[in-house]
Amino acid sequence: MVNESVLRKLSNQELEGYLKESNRFVPEAVQIAFEILEERGRIFSEQEKTAVQQLIQHKKEEEEAKRTKEAEVWKDHITEDPKAVKLYSRRTILVSSVFFSPIPGSVLLFLNLVKLKKYLASLLALAFGFLFFMFQKYVLLSHFDFGTTSRYSPEIGVIAAGALGLLAISAVATPKKLPYREQSYILPVVLCAGTAVLMYFYSPEWFSFYPLARAINIFRQ
Repeated sequence: MVNESVLRKLSNQELEGYLKESNRFVPEAVQIAFEILEERGRIFSEQEKTAVQQLIQHKKEEEEAKRTKEAEVWKDHITEDPKAVKLYSRRTILVSSVFFSPIPGSVLLFLNLVKLKKYLASLLALAFGFLFFMFQKYVLLSHFDFGTTSRYSPEIGVIAAGALGLLAISAVATPKKLPYREQSYILPVVLCAGTAVLMYFYSPEWFSFYPLARAINIFRQ
């Protein structure tokens, strides 16, 4: 977000720097600097105006290319190619981590990375899942009172952080744009079902901040 009032405090010479080809400013800032200079009486030739608009367009294209590249890092490249390696999708890891704790998600990611021979990263993923689960329990049960009503849901934020942590490990450790076939849902279902059983028996001590565990508690009552 460009603060126009800040740019208006700059001198004409400083604003001219926004119009140079090598500047690092965002396209919106370049556009505003150009408009301020025109307001102050700076006369631009048609050639200069064209150069400024081309510069702004080039910067917009660079930003779009950067966003596309970043999106590719997080995107699943699922294929039907029978020769492609089979992996558990990031969607499966995300869902299992959000609803059933980061432990089943970390196990699935661990298996993915072992198959890709990323052994150090696989151990990191597994350790992260179990350690973050302990962290969730400590932070949420020690620092928040779930007996009070609030418009905020701190538990959702912390749970989401665990799932996003696993996705970050996956994005960094998995080869970029790797095409793969989606692995069977049998193991994820088994892991999540096992976690649901643990929620049923140990919810107050370990899973009370998970929405699914709360639903199970209501069912038990």
